[in-house]
Amino acid sequence: MKATPLSNCERRFLLRAIQERKRLDGRQCYDYRNVRISFGADYGCCIVELGKTRVLAQVSCELVPPKPNRPTEGILFFNLELSPMAAPGFEPGRQSDLLVRLNRLIERCLRNSKCIDTESLCIVAGEKVWQIRLDLHLLNHDGNIIDAASIAGIVALCHFRRPDVSVQGEEVTVYTPEERDPVPLSIHHMPICVSFAFFQQGIYLLVDPSEREERVMDGVLVIAMNKHREICTMQSSGGIMLVKDQVLRCSKITAVKVAEITELIQKALENDQKVRKEGGKFGFAESIPNQKITAFKMESAAVDTNDVEEQAEEIITKAEPPSEVFTTPILHTPGTAQIGEGIENSWGDLEESEGEEAAEEEGESEATAFEWQKMEAEDTSTVVETKRDEPIVVSDSEEEEVVILEPQELPRKTRAQTTPKQETTTKKAFNKRRKKKRAAH
Repeated sequence: MKATPLSNCERRFLLRAIQERKRLDGRQCYDYRNVRISFGADYGCCIVELGKTRVLAQVSCELVPPKPNRPTEGILFFNLELSPMAAPGFEPGRQSDLLVRLNRLIERCLRNSKCIDTESLCIVAGEKVWQIRLDLHLLNHDGNIIDAASIAGIVALCHFRRPDVSVQGEEVTVYTPEERDPVPLSIHHMPICVSFAFFQQGIYLLVDPSEREERVMDGVLVIAMNKHREICTMQSSGGIMLVKDQVLRCSKITAVKVAEITELIQKALENDQKVRKEGGKFGFAESIPNQKITAFKMESAAVDTNDVEEQAEEIITKAEPPSEVFTTPILHTPGTAQIGEGIENSWGDLEESEGEEAAEEEGESEATAFEWQKMEAEDTSTVVETKRDEPIVVSDSEEEEVVILEPQELPRKTRAQTTPKQETTTKKAFNKRRKKKRAAH
């Protein structure tokens, strides 16, 4: 699946915003997105978030024979994977040009800069050395993959602990973490990449471009530097030609950003080590914000109800006269009430009222049979007075169901041909009219 291309309107909008020194996420031209580092339960596992770009890093090790041309040095292996989970444009199992370029840049940043002491990884010269493998997985793509991957890689390497080893003669013993404490890697410095996007042949410059900004940029410059202001690697791609002043300006910005990120990495490592020593909770589950989805609940709040009766009376007097007489508002205790918590039911028990209605209907069944004949006569007279072409409507204003009887099918003086449903509906209407008459008297 290919990535959704930008429309011409989006492209013009982004370029116009860049000309006006504005960015979609509200940052300034030289602002970096927020960097968040979280560690896993095991050593050497971490997730780095650069804005919405997320990279998972995992470091592992094993004992292998060394390379013939370097018998006293360990082996470093780096691998970056771009999965469709990060962006729909990435295809699994395919080495795209972007992936090849990113892997080469990471190797130049971490291996060629000699940030790790490979000689300390040697166990027996020419026979056994440690092979350190760094796997990087892009979880979400929102631009600037190389910066997030470089930060995640160096953080995972600093956080990793390899098993302790002892050599007695030709026998090599690898100790478990329970037997001996694992040993950290020997890291000389921490190279970090900082990316710069150029627009309109280098006239406009942005630090840490987002995914949409990368689509409209003319070229990019990546500078890898440590906190000592030593440039580890530099790469420029795209159809732009940079002058010396532009490169010097980018290197000065890189020095400031690298110093800030390095300090953030050291604080994160110190906090994680402190939590592990104190026996606290750590891992990805603890780093996730505690956000629970619960049912909606309104907290109780005090409400003044001293003048509720007066307000209710004013509303009733100003309103139109109702068809029925309403009683005055009932308040259990004047003073304060609470919103969000229920109070005592003032309508009584609904089950008892329903039972009373059922008893009344059963007691009135005999009287209903006597008055039913009278209602038949009234309905018959209504039928006689209506025209033959008009239908007879038997309904009530409070009844939900309306029954329409055609005059050709209904006899004048008998009700034996009506359906049981029509008979039940008519009985209900009669009982309600009878109750209204009683209430009026």
